[in-house]
Amino acid sequence: MENFRKVRSEEAPVGGGAEGGGPGSSPFADLAPGAVHMRVKEGSKIRNLLAFATASMAQPATRAIVFSGCGRATTKTVTCAEILKRRLAGLHQVTRLRYRSVREVWQSLPPGPTPGQEPGEPAASLSVLKNVPSLAILLSKDALDPCQPGYQPPNSHPGPSSQPTAPTSKRSLGEPAAGEGSAKRLQPGPSAAEEERMA
Repeated sequence: MENFRKVRSEEAPVGGGAEGGGPGSSPFADLAPGAVHMRVKEGSKIRNLLAFATASMAQPATRAIVFSGCGRATTKTVTCAEILKRRLAGLHQVTRLRYRSVREVWQSLPPGPTPGQEPGEPAASLSVLKNVPSLAILLSKDALDPCQPGYQPPNSHPGPSSQPTAPTSKRSLGEPAAGEGSAKRLQPGPSAAEEERMA
């Protein structure tokens, strides 16, 4: 592929099944119409996504939010959902994993004709069909059906950031740890009588 460059990438049409779906289809059929849908892309900034998501979920009218991303954006999608769950306690989660078909169109690099090509013909192009993972995470303030696949109940214990931590003190390399060298060590040393004789 070193002699080709990617011209465009588009979602390939798929027959409407539960596995595929177009760009507008949601894996959550019974989603309320007021739910916020966050499309996470590879170049999206997490702080921008979370600022909007947090502000949206702070409104009482917003009861659910969906984070969705595909390809290289799936890890960023999970990160956004996990951070929002830590910020807002009591969110129910349902995760759905699908695959999407993406068609990439590549065009040959050299502007001149390739072997076997007439000078007036357009440059050779190549079309590649890929199946990429697509992830959708629904976070809801309302209780969801715990029997559906991918369900996670709200976090019952507080996150690590809210637990008090014991203060730690730094020590130098030769210093004893806390409680280690505070008592004088009993070493056989010269007694008082021996010290008088030496003097």
